Amino acid sequence: MKFSVAAPVILASGSAVRGALLRQAGVAFIADPPDLDESIIKNAGLAAGDTVAAVAQNLAEAKAAAVVEKHPGGYVIAADQMLEFDGRWLDKPRTVAEAGARLREFSGKSHQLITAVVLRKDEQTLLNYTGYAKLSVRPLSDAFIAAYLEAMGDEVCRSVGGYQLEGLGSHLFDAVEGDFFTILGLPLLPLFTVFRQEGILPA
Repeated sequence: MKFSVAAPVILASGSAVRGALLRQAGVAFIADPPDLDESIIKNAGLAAGDTVAAVAQNLAEAKAAAVVEKHPGGYVIAADQMLEFDGRWLDKPRTVAEAGARLREFSGKSHQLITAVVLRKDEQTLLNYTGYAKLSVRPLSDAFIAAYLEAMGDEVCRSVGGYQLEGLGSHLFDAVEGDFFTILGLPLLPLFTVFRQEGILPA
């Protein structure tokens, strides 16, 4: 099933997961990833003492701003997800070995995913929403971590936590608190609420 949208929807992201979420929800879109050096915004946030949520919001806003002028009249979706663990911000692991070290740190502890989503149309910001999720990792044996990394391969480096909850990553946890879409990286429910208010999805 696909919904006929009343205006172009642009996803300012190259994320396969975010794209799949929209497609599976029946929303047609154009993918237009922004050309943006995220490290500049993150470093500025660290220097200013900003919260993780504020940095995620700033990144989502910057991604939307980098794309919106190319799509006049379109609805531009931009999102960013950050992970906070023991008071630290974590980026995607650069190697499988680094992902393994991270999983050993996570073992038996909780971390937080913060996902910000921005919806813009021309100069108007229609949505600036931040969702939070708490994920509790069960105690992981070295044997399990080794088997998990072997099964995942380089895919383990494609997400900040080294997992996809909708796949093999589900074996890492004993409790999850928060919206499923927030964990996957695109909070669809508040986004679709605005889409219906704007008349671009049926109410």
